[in-house]
Amino acid sequence: MYITRTLEKFLGKATGQFPVMLVIGPRQVGKTTLLQHLSKKGRSYVTLDDPTLATLAKEEPVLFLQRFKPPILIDEIQYAPELLPYIKIHVDRDRRPGSFWLTGSQQFQLMQGVSESLAGRVGIVNLLGLSTKELQAQPKFATPFLPTRTQLQKRLNPSLLLSLQDAYRIIWRGSYPAMWLPEPGAGWGDGDSGDGEGGGYGDGRKPIKSNGMDHNLFYSSYVQTYLQRDVRNLANVGDEGSFLKFLRAAAARTGQLLNMSDMARDAAISVPTAKRWLSVLEASGIVYLLEPYHTNTTKRLIKAPKLYFLDTGLCAYLTEWSSPETLEAGAMSGAILETFVFIEILKSYWHNGQRAPLYYYRDKDKKEVDLLILRDQTFYPLEFKKTASPTKDDTRHFKVLEQLPNPIGEGGVICFAETLLPLAKNISAIPVGLV
Repeated sequence: MYITRTLEKFLGKATGQFPVMLVIGPRQVGKTTLLQHLSKKGRSYVTLDDPTLATLAKEEPVLFLQRFKPPILIDEIQYAPELLPYIKIHVDRDRRPGSFWLTGSQQFQLMQGVSESLAGRVGIVNLLGLSTKELQAQPKFATPFLPTRTQLQKRLNPSLLLSLQDAYRIIWRGSYPAMWLPEPGAGWGDGDSGDGEGGGYGDGRKPIKSNGMDHNLFYSSYVQTYLQRDVRNLANVGDEGSFLKFLRAAAARTGQLLNMSDMARDAAISVPTAKRWLSVLEASGIVYLLEPYHTNTTKRLIKAPKLYFLDTGLCAYLTEWSSPETLEAGAMSGAILETFVFIEILKSYWHNGQRAPLYYYRDKDKKEVDLLILRDQTFYPLEFKKTASPTKDDTRHFKVLEQLPNPIGEGGVICFAETLLPLAKNISAIPVGLV
């Protein structure tokens, strides 16, 4: 079974321009499945997850490329970075577009080799887990998000709106395709979710149904594989137990300002070790650090990044929420909703092959704006609220943005309002499902 991905359209254009295409992202988000789906006859496939093939690629790269000739899809290229200079030699002789498709799961280590060997020859795109629009079989609506009335009206479709229960079920299960793909023989949306979903909402919407994949079994296996594969490759972690504590400490702080000392204390490790381990989480696509917007002329702005887990299902598993209902009613309810909405916006840019121009604002007076989208030198401010009835007061801190050098465009409060509503001039209440 296959779920149509938003990135397909951009990949189709980009592969006609570059001899090498690299898709990077965390494990299990569907990189290989996407590229195999787009592959035409004649493109061979090889995975460097196979130790024998990885050894051949590292020790005999010329022989490897003689045996596996382009057009080719090479999976997990980070296991043989020695291959990259030889790919460069090949494409310099024959710059045929789309000769090499590569995937990689460890960004920092991999990107260093790519920038040194394939600069100007490679198109690089990021892939995360399934977006809500992809789950709803509406990838065409997943354009780069801006809170303008024009764009929001285009997205306004009753079938895309989410109830509170539906949103937290998606949040709890996460975005890995394995948690949503229908079982063989079941139509899309016809599988038993295992979560107790009922029928439609009575207003034309249908709940997004997941499959019967056991939540704890999937994520416990994912974490164990992650610890054994990526962590050992990226860092010399002698104590996996301490690293798991650090991973849980990070999950508990999703949507919060990064405080390295607190995280180090919770995992009983030193601050330098915590910094090194955080870079491992970033490199393997587990967390994203959202930088604040600041300039040299605004000295009173906070300069620490905010930490977001890139999959809310993994975050919920690590923080031990046993069901969507307990998660929605629990202490992390607001933070994980913010994480979900932020990652949906991030996906809307990355899955269209664009850089995500995203920041947050916070000053030393604790005036904060959850998200700033900087597009064409204009700021579009957003707040995230777990409410169905937002007020103008929820956007009171938007006024502090007037001190920044850029003009302020339309903004809004992303919430559980049932439809798109104006709150003030250029400010809207935006249903979660429109993101």
